[in-house]
Amino acid sequence: MVRPHLPLNALRAFEASARHLSFTRAAIELCVTQAAVSHQVKLLESRLNVTLFKRLPRGLMITAEGEALLPVLQDSFDRMADMLERFEGGHLREVLMIGAVGTFAVGWLLPRLADFQEKYPFIDIRLSTNNNRVDMAAEGLDYAIRFGSGSWHNIEATRLFEAPLSVLCVPELADTLRRPADLLSQTLLRSYRADEWVNWFAAAGITYPAPLLKGVVFDSSLAMMEAAAQGIGVALAPPLMFSRLLSNGTVRQPFDVYTSMGSYWLTRLKSRAPTPAMSAFHDWLMAEKEDSCLQSERAAASSAA
Repeated sequence: MVRPHLPLNALRAFEASARHLSFTRAAIELCVTQAAVSHQVKLLESRLNVTLFKRLPRGLMITAEGEALLPVLQDSFDRMADMLERFEGGHLREVLMIGAVGTFAVGWLLPRLADFQEKYPFIDIRLSTNNNRVDMAAEGLDYAIRFGSGSWHNIEATRLFEAPLSVLCVPELADTLRRPADLLSQTLLRSYRADEWVNWFAAAGITYPAPLLKGVVFDSSLAMMEAAAQGIGVALAPPLMFSRLLSNGTVRQPFDVYTSMGSYWLTRLKSRAPTPAMSAFHDWLMAEKEDSCLQSERAAASSAA
């Protein structure tokens, strides 16, 4: 695209004057004289053949033509400033937009992000959390970490790992549970996936029809585990994602019975070509995944011994 000569000084003078509605205050911001700002605005008005301001005894009033021009200039200047700020120490800082299921973000990703930042100091992560409902295109995400079967339309999915669900509750309640059937008289905290408890009871050898389930339903495992930690009921959640609560004794896992409802996946739009920042995050995440799996295997072996 061939662009006409852009009168940048005049555009800057108009934008600053429009924000302040004053040539004097615009001049102070731009470190020039009031006369220079006024002159630049007049040059721009002459070039466009419109009036951008009505000059009043005490300040300025922007015209309809000026109001039409102002947001375009503000957005352009903001974008230029943002890009310039991304250069640091001879490097271009890349921004990586990641969405993640809240449980995964808090329970697994956040404790490891410092390592990523240390290895890739010129990649800035913008992390948003969700409840497994995400529109990658609308939200401008490079990656989304989600839970499920790995089958999403127009999405490339890389399996991270399975995180089977098990019973988690406060120690005082765990001490009263001798066998899985004891849970039938307890308050069972539930997610929006209604078949989780039914599947867990089936894995424990107990038939428990779905219609009998009652109680609070949570759209987030984080909120459900907070309720469990307060003794409100028994949660069915992935121990892997709540290892800190288990290690500090806030909650316990009374039964070695699990049910699997899916896996965590690293996903991206098939139409989104990987950037250098995306490739770096992918490789780092895969390495962390392998390390996490090895640690889990060692812990399991140690417990068995």
